[in-house]
Amino acid sequence: MEPPMDPSGGEQEPGAVRLLDLPWEDVLLPHVLSRVPLRQLLWLQRVSRAFRALVQLHLARLRRFDAAQVGPQIPRAALAWLLRDAEGLQELALAPCHEWLSDEDLVPVLGRNPQLRSVALAGCGQLSRRALGALAEGCPRLQRLSLAHCDWVDGLALRGLADRCPALEELDLTACRQLKDEAIVYLAQRRGAGLRSLSLAVNANVGDIAVQELARNCPELQHLDLTGCLRVGSDGIRTLAEYCPALRSLRVRHCHHVAEPSLSRLRKRGVDIDVEPPLHQALVLLQDMVGFAPFVNLQV
Repeated sequence: MEPPMDPSGGEQEPGAVRLLDLPWEDVLLPHVLSRVPLRQLLWLQRVSRAFRALVQLHLARLRRFDAAQVGPQIPRAALAWLLRDAEGLQELALAPCHEWLSDEDLVPVLGRNPQLRSVALAGCGQLSRRALGALAEGCPRLQRLSLAHCDWVDGLALRGLADRCPALEELDLTACRQLKDEAIVYLAQRRGAGLRSLSLAVNANVGDIAVQELARNCPELQHLDLTGCLRVGSDGIRTLAEYCPALRSLRVRHCHHVAEPSLSRLRKRGVDIDVEPPLHQALVLLQDMVGFAPFVNLQV
């Protein structure tokens, strides 16, 4: 009698234990495949039909998917295969797909994964309001969302998000240049109570009106990025200092209308600010901390 064939196509020695002989549910899936990078899984599924079935079962049980683990660029067909059976995802990051990811690619994935809590779509410029609507409608537990450098995000898209995502805590709207004060005001009024982190960086349309409304409606706000928001001035920062006791970090680099007196109150509370105070203010802070002011000779 000829020796039996193992699932990979080779001859199996009598008494030998092959990898696929181990219990899939109790051993291979939780303790082996969970430690294999996604890029290696793509190669592993080519070994045999049995390995392909094992990898597909693992992918169907994924809770976190980050396309960066596959590589800096991932083909459309590879993404579709990796996610075709996933129905329990809680975290989804697709930034490496930014050059080609479309509504047709994303919307079905969102529809199969209503438990999503974190979604990163930074730079995905081929998407549209339809994708954001599907996310807001189908994923009510969403807590973290990155839409950085998504130029298609406008006020209407943000309104839909604010209306349908009651659990939203962290939102990255960096370089979403279509957004204006009115859209941010609506976001603050609808979801401000739960917001903890927000980036409005690189948007010259955002000004003090939006910042003041955020301050009055976001008591739990901890991180705010206003980098490059040229219309933000000292009035908005003073309102933040008054109404946001939980604030831990503030980014105001290139906000040329923000003066140091409006930041000093936040500095005294220990808020991390990305612009250094003027020399005089730095000396005062040093004196407060160590009890003396060093002599500085400023003569030329």
